Amino acid sequence: MRPLFPGFPGFSRSSGRAPLAALAREFAKFGTVGGLGIVVNLAVFNLCRAVTPLPVVRCSVIATVVAIGFNYAGLRHFAYRDRDRSHRAREVALFAAFSAAGLVIENGILYAATYWCGRDTPFENNLFKFLGIGAATLFRFWSYRAWVFRALPGHGRHTGDSGPSSHGDPANNTSNPAAYHPETTAPPP
Repeated sequence: MRPLFPGFPGFSRSSGRAPLAALAREFAKFGTVGGLGIVVNLAVFNLCRAVTPLPVVRCSVIATVVAIGFNYAGLRHFAYRDRDRSHRAREVALFAAFSAAGLVIENGILYAATYWCGRDTPFENNLFKFLGIGAATLFRFWSYRAWVFRALPGHGRHTGDSGPSSHGDPANNTSNPAAYHPETTAPPP
């Protein structure tokens, strides 16, 4: 059968749904961890606002940092447990960097709403905190998937071989970890 997208091996018309189904499963796992992370984030945010005299954005930053720690554990051990674990220090550093960018996005929205637009009621604080979490989540999903929790070579591809027996096989060109495979989720390091 002629490939649906030339240049993307294993992605023919008959297997066109497999990558979308895999992406949907991945997004569902990411969403489960993220949903629980939102609960943690909002709970810590409101607790911090209730028991400390700290400004609203400072409470939000504290809550975001707590949620980032929770999310790393959930993503590494649930959503992306089958991903490459060989470069843990690199993974943690990239996770921290992209999480920091997400923290700026999330709390920047709250800061702008609170201090530039004068929206400073508890309801508005929670609304803009939630909207900031949503915007940052889109960025985090892309960056974690593409750069932090990298797919192992050949993982997630639908090639018609349903078994893992070809993994590690020298005849399988996806076994070479130094080779660049465009079907994986990230460019070479």
